Amino acid sequence: MARSRSNSIFYDTIEYIGPRPQKRKRPHFFGGWVIVVIAAGMAFWFGRPLVPFLKATQTGVSTEQAALLISSLEQSNEFGSRLAGTALAHSRDTIVFDPSYYKIPYPNGDVPSRKGAAADVIIRCYRKLGIDLQKEVHEDMERHFRHYPQLWGALAPDTNIDHRRVANLRRFFERKGQILTPSRDPADYRPGDIVIWSLANAELHPGIVVPGFGNNTGEAWVVHNMGAGMKWENVLFDYKIEGHFRYPALHAQ
Repeated sequence: MARSRSNSIFYDTIEYIGPRPQKRKRPHFFGGWVIVVIAAGMAFWFGRPLVPFLKATQTGVSTEQAALLISSLEQSNEFGSRLAGTALAHSRDTIVFDPSYYKIPYPNGDVPSRKGAAADVIIRCYRKLGIDLQKEVHEDMERHFRHYPQLWGALAPDTNIDHRRVANLRRFFERKGQILTPSRDPADYRPGDIVIWSLANAELHPGIVVPGFGNNTGEAWVVHNMGAGMKWENVLFDYKIEGHFRYPALHAQ
């Protein structure tokens, strides 16, 4: 029997029902390789401050080696060598990074002994050799306050914090110490020199130049505290050196 017209239309319709044709997708500009490149760039930018810490975990030095080097430096007739020895001795201290504002005595005031920030490394090492940077910086700021960076909205010197600000230390060394041209040549750096770096976030950070250990004593290493405690590391050229100083000026001789 022939199909009716209505049945024919019904079955014809069913016959053509099926998956809708899919349009070919255009390649997305931000393909997987672009995301990988962006991720790698971010990892490099934000991870670079960790490089010194990774290096430190790969560097070992025995207590005996450190003690011998510290002793030889501390017995030197040169101020810079004694400062380097003091810095190496201080590098063995356990210090919790703490840049907080503290009310401290004046002169010879200090924050709690197991706490401190980057500038406190410099202050403590000089103080052990009889130079109180709290007093030295304050007296110079009292006479020449406007010559110092005006970054904190202060209207007058503050003995509690001025010497703990790296920008102030840098200006003090520029005014009172020997200014040396920053270079990439290790031979230009002597034990006890002060270096000030500019980090990736534009923050200033100070360190004291010291010898390396073992077969590396002829290299220029540094003692500093970048936030993970005291470090004795081969990282002098890991950051841009903004300032290179010797203080006091007699240290240049």
